[in-house]
Amino acid sequence: MDSEMNDTQRTAIVTGSSRGIGAAVARRLAADGFNVVVNYAGSEQAANEVVGEIESKGGTAIAVRADVSDSGSVELMFDEAETKFGGIDVLVNNAGIMKLAPIAECDDDVFDTQVAVNFRGTFNTLREAGSRLRDGGRIVNFSTTVVGLKFEKYGVYAGIKAAVETMTAIMAKEMRGRNITVNAVAPGPTATDLFLNGKSDELVEQLAKTAPLERLGTPEDIANVVSFLAGPDGGWVNGQTIRANGGMV
Repeated sequence: MDSEMNDTQRTAIVTGSSRGIGAAVARRLAADGFNVVVNYAGSEQAANEVVGEIESKGGTAIAVRADVSDSGSVELMFDEAETKFGGIDVLVNNAGIMKLAPIAECDDDVFDTQVAVNFRGTFNTLREAGSRLRDGGRIVNFSTTVVGLKFEKYGVYAGIKAAVETMTAIMAKEMRGRNITVNAVAPGPTATDLFLNGKSDELVEQLAKTAPLERLGTPEDIANVVSFLAGPDGGWVNGQTIRANGGMV
């Protein structure tokens, strides 16, 4: 890519974007004209398939392996994005895992792995983006509607996401003077493999009917919100959490 393109075309890193909501976000941002870094931890084939889809539609993307819970790995991902595309304009913090258990029965592994990926992983990428995003950039974190719904067994998962919402609002203030916005998206039940696995048809139907719009969200619904926040029309939204859940809470 020539230097003129590096100066004019924007680049987005989307963590955990080999499948589900992350893949939909990567595809949407590519359609919006971004160079996209499709980050993955273990699903190399799936990440390459997302890159292939983007390229087949005329977009530009690369797959980069990085464990967001490891700060050195995150730093190398940012290095690779800068080397390939000349700079970074958008960070979407989608990578995450969900392990459910009542707090009284939550073992150390269930707690520690979620803290490592969902909390430390978000922190690692935010810290890197705070010094390396180009002025005028955008940061979009991911929370969850369960922060509002407070379902049983989601204590650790939702507690971490509540912390992410707090970091989001604080970092928005810390980026003063650089025209960088920091927001979060909090999806409700969304039709992904992660959500559907292990749930009965009856439970899925019940959850779908909970929102006034009476359906599950789609990955594309969430990607649309991220696209707004990452694009020019979302520039006046800052330090906010957008609850993209069809009115569930």
